[in-house]
Amino acid sequence: MATVQIATLTRSFTRVDADKVVRLRDRLSGSLLGPTDEGYDKARTIWNAMIDRRPALIARCTTTADVQLAVEFANRHELLVAVRGGGHNIAGNAVCDDGLMIDLSPMSFVRVDPKHKVAEVGPGATLGDLDRATQAFGLATPTGINSTTGIAGLTLGGGFGWLSRAYGLTVDNLISAEVVTAAGEVVRASEREHPDLFWALRGGGGNYGIVTRFDFRLHEAGPEVLCGLVVYPLAQATEALRRYREIAATLSDETAAWAVLRQAPPLPFLPEEVHGKEIIAFAVCHIGDPDEGRRAIEPLRHLGTPYGEHLGVQPFIAWQQAFDPLLTPGARNYWKSHNFTELSNETIDVLVGYAGALPSPHCEIFVGQLGGKVNRVSPTATAYAHRDANYVVNVHGRWETAAEDDRVIRWSRDFYRAAAPYATGGVYVNFMTEEESDRIRAAYGPNWDRLVRTKTKYDPVNLFCMNQNITPR
Repeated sequence: MATVQIATLTRSFTRVDADKVVRLRDRLSGSLLGPTDEGYDKARTIWNAMIDRRPALIARCTTTADVQLAVEFANRHELLVAVRGGGHNIAGNAVCDDGLMIDLSPMSFVRVDPKHKVAEVGPGATLGDLDRATQAFGLATPTGINSTTGIAGLTLGGGFGWLSRAYGLTVDNLISAEVVTAAGEVVRASEREHPDLFWALRGGGGNYGIVTRFDFRLHEAGPEVLCGLVVYPLAQATEALRRYREIAATLSDETAAWAVLRQAPPLPFLPEEVHGKEIIAFAVCHIGDPDEGRRAIEPLRHLGTPYGEHLGVQPFIAWQQAFDPLLTPGARNYWKSHNFTELSNETIDVLVGYAGALPSPHCEIFVGQLGGKVNRVSPTATAYAHRDANYVVNVHGRWETAAEDDRVIRWSRDFYRAAAPYATGGVYVNFMTEEESDRIRAAYGPNWDRLVRTKTKYDPVNLFCMNQNITPR
């Protein structure tokens, strides 16, 4: 009898009878792909081009029942499992070599209840899918800043963006979740049902089960907001950042101001001779009264002599897509990240120094402003613990060819080491690369022991191990 060779949880191999594989394919509402099937390469390709893995099987699920079938199949044969939502995670955990990949991307539904301000969202939905559905009613929930990011991975790691100072993290707005557990059971997790699982899902990554539906609380935001960029030469960045940190401390929760250090893209409001030059750009978003917003951000327009600016009222959905051209799929990516309570002079010197030595024109360093409502939540209220962080700094190494790997990765790591003495020691789990298993405890701080206990209860065999893994006891 013909068999299919598949990797197991112990990283050995097992042989599964081909008729059992056919039986799984026949029972799925979606499809089951092998290496010779049409669509296999597209399904295994994810955002970070450094990840090139080949699963033995890809179960493309369209329903919760499909997910159950895939989990039951994996359990029966003790298979290595990877779970794909949007496929945007830097570490590439969405896909495994030789195992079973459970692909949730077909489950991209978004259903909005404008009366009760709730959205039901599928695990394959992107931030853009959610924005399009909710902004039709002038509603939103805090998510990230790249519309092609998957909602599932973003949420399970915490989730922050332009609305977070006003409304908290993405996980702070999660009402409930439908979850397929490692045992193949379907449960609802909320404050009242399986509250321990619900707590762990809000920041604990993909360790605890496969979420097949997220229920989010929505808020009034948009459909238009005051937003845009002010761009300065990198030579003015040190003084600009020192003044920025003072201004940032005065902003209301309705205003978020981020900084990005990189080479200038060909933005239409910048003179052509500026394109490709090192810059610092301040990106702002104000969701309240535009006139109040203009007064709040006015000092950011006078941090030096700008190359140019583009500020005004525009659709929030457009602002959510503004950085998409800089984050398209297909490039090679490597990140390093730190949390900061403040931007000290020493931190600013490191930021500016490394921005002046970019190893690729696609690299950047961004400073994301948190604070506000994010920091008014107890660090133990959710699995996401870093409620003291006022800034998240991500060094985004991005380049085109394998020949550049060593240079860009070395630059990213050197920045990480240089900035470490001034950081909190915490890290945002969604920004961690595959190699950073030594930082997983730092990602969870005081919540580590509780996360281990919950993992042991819901996934004692560590079926869900393709992640920043919390090993069961």
